[in-house]
Amino acid sequence: MSTILIVDDEPTARETVVAMLERDGYRLELANDGFQALKILETLQPDLILLDVMMPGMDGFEVCRRIRSTPALAEVPIIILTALDDRGSLLYAFESGADDFLSKPVDRYELAARVRTITRLNRYRTLMEQRENLRSMAERVVTAQEEERQRISRELHDDLGQALTTLLMSLRNLQNDLSIPAASMFEQLQALYDQSYEIAIKIRRLARDLRPPVLDALGLKVAMQSYCTEFTRRTHLPINFEIDPSLPTLPDMYNITLYRALQEALNNIAKHANASQAWVELSVEDNTISLTIQDNGIGMPQGASSSSGIGLSGLRERLTITGGRLEITSSPHNGTILMAQLPLPKSEPGSAA
Repeated sequence: MSTILIVDDEPTARETVVAMLERDGYRLELANDGFQALKILETLQPDLILLDVMMPGMDGFEVCRRIRSTPALAEVPIIILTALDDRGSLLYAFESGADDFLSKPVDRYELAARVRTITRLNRYRTLMEQRENLRSMAERVVTAQEEERQRISRELHDDLGQALTTLLMSLRNLQNDLSIPAASMFEQLQALYDQSYEIAIKIRRLARDLRPPVLDALGLKVAMQSYCTEFTRRTHLPINFEIDPSLPTLPDMYNITLYRALQEALNNIAKHANASQAWVELSVEDNTISLTIQDNGIGMPQGASSSSGIGLSGLRERLTITGGRLEITSSPHNGTILMAQLPLPKSEPGSAA
């Protein structure tokens, strides 16, 4: 539904325009003068503004110029409606930033046609912007995937690869000298066993980071609980974990997205928050799945919640792809609340996950 702001100081003129457009399904907002219009526009992003010129205090030309000087409103279409019909007024309207000009009394059919055309073009522009955003998002996802592959490649080559090379060399040296005393042999074999065990742990950790097996074996609830327990063991940060028992079985994309959100949020808390407690809640309400992660740490610097850091931006894009959204509330010394929300899949059964 397109939103139209009608600005006119004459009640009869406003009512006339409303009568012309209300049957076409638009959401109509009204302003009595230019000052009220600018006030409304602080919180409203209309698809079209119908603007009278001859108003007390601030005429329509000035209102139009102020709208065009506001970045968030600079592209909103504006049609000037006025009793002035001279060439100078027409040119001045366009110089002020108007997109179209209609003289009063306005013809009902002409107004309806102009409004239809502009709102249709506006929807087309919005669609193009959305497609461009999706294209950019896809490029960032591919970039993130390549960076993750590079990280895994480095870890395999620089860490596990070198550890295995050292292990093989030690085994070869031991094989070439079987005459060493039994006690020394046992110590060397024990050292090789310890090295092998460390390599096995690193491989399991790498595999778990790529795809946590518990998520497939036992489901989202157990996987998140296990991660919180392991996280507390490693970082000594107490986590209060609560989950809605009515949580339904979710698609795999939802499961991995929520699990990654938990990982990213807790890792950020451990790195930056200096917190002594964290809370994790997974709930279902009003057909929305909400994962809320809160800490009592130092909070985030102003503007950091909307930064383009790969962690938060990657998480935001994961949620966007699945139809969800990310909200972050934080202030210095008052902790941070991260909320990841996803729409409840309508086709999913209501059984527990």
